[in-house]
Amino acid sequence: MTMPDRVRLPLVFDALAMAAEVEALAPDAWTPHFNQAIYRGDWSGVALRAPGGQDATLYSDPTAADFGDTPMARRCPAVAGALAQLCCPLTTVRLLALGPGSCIAQHCDFWLAFEDGEVRLHIPVVTDSAVEFVLDGRRVDMRAGECWYLNLNLPHRVANRSPVRRVHLVVDCQVNAWLRSLFDQATEEIRA
Repeated sequence: MTMPDRVRLPLVFDALAMAAEVEALAPDAWTPHFNQAIYRGDWSGVALRAPGGQDATLYSDPTAADFGDTPMARRCPAVAGALAQLCCPLTTVRLLALGPGSCIAQHCDFWLAFEDGEVRLHIPVVTDSAVEFVLDGRRVDMRAGECWYLNLNLPHRVANRSPVRRVHLVVDCQVNAWLRSLFDQATEEIRA
């Protein structure tokens, strides 16, 4: 089955509870994003699930086989509750923040399309209508608490033109029968 390049999945999460947990995290919990060549401003993250459960590892290593929750994951029970609703194998889970006035240059990630068997889901926790996420030349408007699949093999960029720090819960997971049925449901609604 070929997926559209963007799909809002039929899941809704408690963004307010997750935002309160994000706000409670100490400033030193946030690690600057490792790919400094593609952004300007403040792009940082908190690893909640990573290779070997290492909380300093923001990198989503496609060769890793041993993923575990990090010590930071225990500080976020509302986030854990959201993740518990995802009935598929989770690999990397991160909170990623993009500061006001910051931008991520156009780039492509690899092996993160439904057809590849691994997807990256974006769950906006804190956002604003002035945050511009552009995928393959078209804007994607994501609201807090929604869950989005984006084919990130395609070119994408982000600009935070708002006064707030945009925070997404970013979940890499493997496609299984449950996720496939969720995608089927979401794409049927698009085609209807």
